[in-house]
Amino acid sequence: MGFLDIKQATKSYGAVQVLQETNISIEEGEFLVLVGPSGCGKSTLLNMIAGLEGVTTGDISVRGRSMNGVKPADRNIAMVFQSYALYPNMTVRGNISFGMEMHGIAKPERAKRIDQVADLLQITHLLDRKPGQLSGGQRQRVAMGRALVREPDIFLFDEPLSNLDAKLRVDMRTEIKKLHQKLGTTIVYVTHDQIEALTLSTRIAVMYGGFVQQLGTPKEIYDNPANMFVAGFMGSPSMNLFPAKVVSLNGKPAAEVALADSTKAAIPFASDQLSSSLGRDIILGIRPEAITDLDGADRNSRAIHVVETPVEVTEPAGSDTFVVSQISGKDVTARFRADVAVNAGDVYPFAFNMEKAVVFDPQSENRIA
Repeated sequence: MGFLDIKQATKSYGAVQVLQETNISIEEGEFLVLVGPSGCGKSTLLNMIAGLEGVTTGDISVRGRSMNGVKPADRNIAMVFQSYALYPNMTVRGNISFGMEMHGIAKPERAKRIDQVADLLQITHLLDRKPGQLSGGQRQRVAMGRALVREPDIFLFDEPLSNLDAKLRVDMRTEIKKLHQKLGTTIVYVTHDQIEALTLSTRIAVMYGGFVQQLGTPKEIYDNPANMFVAGFMGSPSMNLFPAKVVSLNGKPAAEVALADSTKAAIPFASDQLSSSLGRDIILGIRPEAITDLDGADRNSRAIHVVETPVEVTEPAGSDTFVVSQISGKDVTARFRADVAVNAGDVYPFAFNMEKAVVFDPQSENRIA
């Protein structure tokens, strides 16, 4: 049994089931991120944990106590909203204090907690200002402070950084991670941003169509995606996915692909796992950083194989150059070193690290190797 247990939980609105049967067990101190595109059910699940939405079937429990039918105010759960939800007529101090007042916490204790949290979040100098006088990042800190002073069992974050500009999002991501490491709090965090999910979490639940597609650590999700949706959704740029056929090359299984100049190339797999699948159509998945210029390839890999193919587009990105070619009719992105002299139209050697390749079934889209 975990600290927070979600057991066979579903949510329906009339005949429409928006959250399919969901099972997640969260340990105390974990940082779980629910990630997925809009409409996948992640915010619905967060609202069910908070008590803002009821559970249609199944159960959600905290510390072994079922939350079904328990009012939000009685759950000892604090939520940080996307919109901050601050009272505009109250000062920062008043906003942070309000929830504690409602829970009957004595004034001296309230003052002590406010000072502690304001110092932690570096907003002491803002305590007498009103929300209209604050920047977006400062408002987000106040919203977090209001949650922290309650000392809840669980913190829920509902896309808290989506209203911030790109640089501030990165800064606040770092602050939230530092906060979690310092306090060891249990956090469930919703986002559609897979970079947020990978950088913040101890575990990720990737959601799509009301289902949890995969639950695992960031490394497990990134390196070993369970299906093509997870492979394509997680990572920036996303994993390359293109058709291939399993063939034999020197007695070993290889992925046969079509190049842009109408020739074919066979790229040997790193293992013999697909030896019994000769002739089978597959989808080959390989991340951009596993397709490089030859000098930039992983020197520790024993499965680097070179394919010469025409370059379609180059995209300089400062520390790297992304190089796009076409393989089996799909744009395939490689990550080259920044100083590699490569131009559109060149026929260039691409080094594939097949130790990093994964294989999916084209029909079920589930991973097979």
